Amino acid sequence: MNLNSEISNNVAKSLSEDIGTGDLTTLLIKSEISAVATVTCREKSILCGTQWFDTCFKQLSQQTEIHWFAEEGDVISDGQELCKIEGNARSLLTAERSALNFLQTLSAIATQTRSYVDEVLGTGASIVDTRKTLPGLRLAQKYAVRCGGGLNHRLGLYDGILIKENHIKSAGGIESALKIAELIAPKDLIIQIEVETKDELFKALNAGARMILLDNFSLEDLSYAVTLTANLTNKETLLEASGGITLKNVRKIAETGVNRISIGSITKHVGAIDFSMNFIN
Repeated sequence: MNLNSEISNNVAKSLSEDIGTGDLTTLLIKSEISAVATVTCREKSILCGTQWFDTCFKQLSQQTEIHWFAEEGDVISDGQELCKIEGNARSLLTAERSALNFLQTLSAIATQTRSYVDEVLGTGASIVDTRKTLPGLRLAQKYAVRCGGGLNHRLGLYDGILIKENHIKSAGGIESALKIAELIAPKDLIIQIEVETKDELFKALNAGARMILLDNFSLEDLSYAVTLTANLTNKETLLEASGGITLKNVRKIAETGVNRISIGSITKHVGAIDFSMNFIN
């Protein structure tokens, strides 16, 4: 899916729901008035979402000029001036909220992701997102995860197979589910299976699984899974830990030797970074 097209669609929908039949408050200002504004960060964070921010203003007026003093992925600090915006005053005010909404949400995801990435540095484990995203903003949120140094899991149901508990029950068991998946999957498509016990892990490995999601395994069981996998597959099978992961325990989980750690909260439990836009003339 084309990211530029997705950005344009995201912004168009955001502006449409905000503006509706027209921005009544900006009618207080004469249509010919121009303005200059700056955006300031109010807390340390990772900057993300500048393309969405810019597009909010550009969709209302191509004459708007935006000059950034920081780049995507930069660490920004409290009180740092991030950009200067010049254009029609009405347009700037109408686009303001939507632009800041994107910036604060995507920066929050990038910042939270970077916190996890930094916590596992040196372990060899990667931080991975999930499909637990806000409706309509999946590509934007997954972009923010990458901006924060994380990796994307499958984008949707169409570009990877993840066999979970209910799939296993409906397909007749782990061995059957994996066999069917191999038959229906296009070449090189990711096939992953979720296991919840050591017995299920053993069955998945014996069935030839090449990527296994270890759901809510204890630290002891994660270490066991890494050892068993190395003995049975010569480390060819990738192991991913998931469930109950926080900044307090992610380092210990990574040190068990798992390859990936998937965390739904980095896109599901979204806070907001504090940004403000103020006219300077």
